[in-house]
Amino acid sequence: MDGVLVVDKPAGVTSHDVVAVARRALREKRIGHTGTLDPLATGVLALACGRATRLVRFLSAADKDYEATIRFGVTTDSFDISGTVVSRSGRAPAREEVERGLAALRGEYDQMPPAYSAKRVGSERAYTLARRNEAVALKAVPINVSRAELVAFSGGVAVVALTGSAGFYVRTFAHTLGQLAGTGACLEALRRTRSGDYTLGSALTLEDLVTQGDRAGRHVVPLDALLPGIPAVRLTGEGRRRVTHGREIEPSHVEAWVATAAVEAGPAWVRLLDSTGCLVGLATRRTADPALHPAIVLI
Repeated sequence: MDGVLVVDKPAGVTSHDVVAVARRALREKRIGHTGTLDPLATGVLALACGRATRLVRFLSAADKDYEATIRFGVTTDSFDISGTVVSRSGRAPAREEVERGLAALRGEYDQMPPAYSAKRVGSERAYTLARRNEAVALKAVPINVSRAELVAFSGGVAVVALTGSAGFYVRTFAHTLGQLAGTGACLEALRRTRSGDYTLGSALTLEDLVTQGDRAGRHVVPLDALLPGIPAVRLTGEGRRRVTHGREIEPSHVEAWVATAAVEAGPAWVRLLDSTGCLVGLATRRTADPALHPAIVLI
């Protein structure tokens, strides 16, 4: 089974738990998620199945939309409501202070991952060190917050709509917003509503995944429909044969460019389609080099 299955993750389970359920239900060992959701969080979790696991790096790199519930007046060691309370200010900011904080946190900047995260520090996960009360030396990661809008605010609790790039931690965002407001804050609830091309509208509940079993495979987005934002070429028969051996694709092996406008911009990656439109691989395209260089082969 090759493609992407979108699951609406419930609260209280890990992303790896969902992967384990999917492996049993679909009878497919090769399944991986494309962006971790904490146990507290719910919403869109895109699972790459079969040969699509080779495309996880592209699927994980997409922007994601969230609806975050942030409680002011309290901070925790994990930056969310499930952690140990570190401080209580007993204060809530004014709406205008929240708006100013959100404005300051939009755009591109470096964000420090929380200590309780799956980031690796040497050979161990950061959260493993944090749980042992050991120092966690993490590096800030460049992110982009293209949207941070206040949806509702009442009783010291804000609901914020967010769009963040890969590597963005909503927990850190909530903690920093509390610092800017001068009251402290932590993430109380989180729902991911979009991950790249996938939304809640196409998501299967975990319960449905369990009850439908391998019939849930009908909901899998096929390989040919993945990564529509990457330009593509349709190959000749010889071009397809060359892909199977990882050999360079010359212009004579290309029947047509599927997206000529994007090609003119010199994309780093190009999808390789056979004459029937099936995705057979991805290639890189170098400046001033007419050949395509297969880097991921799916046949």
